[in-house]
Amino acid sequence: MDDYRRIADTVAAEIATGRLRPGDRLPPQRAFARRRGIAGSTAARVYRELARRGLVVGEVGRGTFVRAGERPTGHALVEPGGARVDLELNYPVVAEQPALLAEGLGRLTRPDVLAASLLPVGPSGTAEAREVAARLLARGGWEPDPARVLFAGNGRQAIAGALAALVPAGGRLGVEALTYPMVKAIAARLGVTLVPLATDEAGVRPDALAAAHRGAPLRAVYLQSAVHNPMAVTMPARRRAEIADTLRDLGLYAVEDAVWAFLREGDWPPIAALAPERTVLVDSLSKRLAPGLTVGFALTPPEQAASVAAALRSGAWTATGFALEAATHWMAGGTVAAVERAKRRDAGERQRVAAACLAGFATRADPQSYFRWWELPEPWRAETFVAAAARRGIAVTPAASFAVAARSAPPAVRVGLASPTIAVLTRALDTLAALARRTPEDAGED
Repeated sequence: MDDYRRIADTVAAEIATGRLRPGDRLPPQRAFARRRGIAGSTAARVYRELARRGLVVGEVGRGTFVRAGERPTGHALVEPGGARVDLELNYPVVAEQPALLAEGLGRLTRPDVLAASLLPVGPSGTAEAREVAARLLARGGWEPDPARVLFAGNGRQAIAGALAALVPAGGRLGVEALTYPMVKAIAARLGVTLVPLATDEAGVRPDALAAAHRGAPLRAVYLQSAVHNPMAVTMPARRRAEIADTLRDLGLYAVEDAVWAFLREGDWPPIAALAPERTVLVDSLSKRLAPGLTVGFALTPPEQAASVAAALRSGAWTATGFALEAATHWMAGGTVAAVERAKRRDAGERQRVAAACLAGFATRADPQSYFRWWELPEPWRAETFVAAAARRGIAVTPAASFAVAARSAPPAVRVGLASPTIAVLTRALDTLAALARRTPEDAGED
């Protein structure tokens, strides 16, 4: 019988339309059964189905609540939320940014430049775009070969193209146990199985990577080597070298996500510099500039260039000519570098605010990053805290959004610092700190 699924669909629709909001408590199952005119056993199946879909969460002794934050199978962290203060979406914008970007767009109003930019471009872009992109990706004395650069519409599309090329449907992809949520969504779309890898204070452990591959062969590994989202870890030089050696020993490819690495000026070279034949380096302008007009980069090993390019084409993930022309001018003319410097200063200021507001709590962050990882005090659980914050008009992200195995998610949240003004951010963090000092029962009385 599918009756319980149809009832679950009705409740899901109420959640989707906002009739039931994050943090709302569902009636006890017995009361739910009476209202719907169904058996108690059917009500229990409805609640289990809603939990399976990631729509509700049960709190022992308290009841069942509409879940806040990202659903494990949904589109994660990509659209603005409805909260008054959004500490979930995390695209930084600095005051001088619009004026700097406007200068680059002005060039595109010339008829000859505009006409060229409206022509289709392939994954390899143009020679000029490859040259300036290679300079942008250069770090720590390492200078990549421009011929290896491919272009996507954004960083997520570059990741999707790389994974589609490296991991067939049904294949296994190693990832950090806490990872970028969009990778979970991309893997689900591609039919790829994620294998969580243990980490420590330096990032992915080489022995964990090797053990996972021995258990059942991996086709590739996805990792963030600098300013890891959400853990804010940057691999030291020794760990990067160990990972590079492990990739060679195992014959594995890595997709190295460096989207946030621009915040660490002068850092060590990426894994792609140490094992270029085994690494696809992914980056983009989304965080450097803005998500509305962006370009993604995939620096590929020569033997994988054709397959990654084919994946970008077939997925309709290539950059548009207009965006690529604007990005090329911004990169070549110093606009990107100027905005990067401003965002490093801005991120540092916001982290100082966060450190002061959340003093005394177990938090961790890179001092120049735009997010902070918060291990909640007992007896708070992540879902309960997120729901309580939502009732106060503040959106934060529960650990389950990042966890490959959601049931093993720690009682923690990620706090994004980029979206509000400094004044609003300060008030929101003070509110969250006051909330965390209370118990869930006390907080529920507001």
